[in-house]
Amino acid sequence: MEPDTRYALLDGDRVAYQVVGDGPVDLVLCAGVFTALDATWAHPEAAAAIRRLADHCRFIMFDQRGVGASDVVPLDALPPLEARWDEVRAVMEAAGSERAVLFGVQEGGPPAMLGAATEPDRVSGLILFHSPARYRWAEDYPIGFTDERIAQWRGMMSDWDVDAMLNNSFPSRADDERFLNWGRKYLRAVAAPGSMRIYVDEMINREVRDLLPSVHVPTLVLHRRAYRWIPAEMDRYVADHIEGARYVEVPGGDAAIFFDEVDAMIRVFREFLSEVEPTGTATAKPERMMATVLLTDIVDSTRRAQEVGDAEWVHLLQVHDDLSRSIVEQHGGRIIKTTGDGVLAVLDGPGRGLLAARELTRALERAGLPVRAGLHTGEVEQRGDDLGGVGVHIAARVMAAAGGGEIMVSRTIKDLVVGSQFRFEDRGTHTLKGVDEGWQLFALVG
Repeated sequence: MEPDTRYALLDGDRVAYQVVGDGPVDLVLCAGVFTALDATWAHPEAAAAIRRLADHCRFIMFDQRGVGASDVVPLDALPPLEARWDEVRAVMEAAGSERAVLFGVQEGGPPAMLGAATEPDRVSGLILFHSPARYRWAEDYPIGFTDERIAQWRGMMSDWDVDAMLNNSFPSRADDERFLNWGRKYLRAVAAPGSMRIYVDEMINREVRDLLPSVHVPTLVLHRRAYRWIPAEMDRYVADHIEGARYVEVPGGDAAIFFDEVDAMIRVFREFLSEVEPTGTATAKPERMMATVLLTDIVDSTRRAQEVGDAEWVHLLQVHDDLSRSIVEQHGGRIIKTTGDGVLAVLDGPGRGLLAARELTRALERAGLPVRAGLHTGEVEQRGDDLGGVGVHIAARVMAAAGGGEIMVSRTIKDLVVGSQFRFEDRGTHTLKGVDEGWQLFALVG
């Protein structure tokens, strides 16, 4: 019997999910774009593998918005990375899961990484399967794909060469016509060809290397020895940059765990899940996590205070504090403290941080209080009611580089909102006081 398909609500959209099993640990599959719940169950071997895995956990699967049974999304404004983590969180809440191991596959890995880095109290462990932190070549990432290789990918998607995609993704079943017939139907159930091209472009342009050092939950990185799409070096890079992560190569070459060398895959999952705290186990609030830090500063505050006088300045500061708190909270963040002529705030993600910063600078400009703002996503430390750590330090230096009325951001922010409608102007590489290497900064425009 197939499980019931239920729906989690997120911003008015429905996210389809299913729950199988009732084991002591919740395992949430973040499969990214290549998922279609109903079509998966149409293959008996996939169904059997899911039930075998669910013998060791409470297995939660979902279709992200835009694919499968979930609501559609506008192709010219795909959900940013933090919105993909919101989908995972919404499904967990709907399924009654307070804490879970996240299983990220391909481009489903970055939202899982983000959740592990920013909300480790919700994530008891992380399993990543063929989920690079970056695809494109760069001088500091020579293992990435060249433009020629990326063009080959895009060509396959543009031609919608389903058989080539299946043969490369499931070499163990290349001669199995029954499997290929199912696979063709499965891919049609995922999304339309035009949509898939856009989703794959988003995946290729993703950059989440800066997330890796802030992941502090038990992590297992898996790689199929004969996998054709992703080289082992990319998966090893992820494991090498997550503290304490374990890298394991498993036999086979398939893109999913359900058909090739299933016994070996189930054994690896069973061993990892047995080491993770049961779902109901209480956990202390983590002191270190990744967060988006927003710092603001009123431009020429001393001169402005002298112009208006003490009484009026006190009134203007109250307006500043009230507007800041209201706008930050409206975007899901919180004010950590006011700094006399600015604020230190923390938000759930870079997209929300950019929206809050843009609205706040405009509102304060209208109130006669122009500000400069700095944004950075990085590791922070909770110190009672205060916030510290290198992430706060870098955000402060980024803000110091901004001019009046500007919103300056670190490269990390820009990379994490790739594919969004935000536009940036490159302001070059800066040496930030107290930070070793140079940092590329960008101004939010438009």
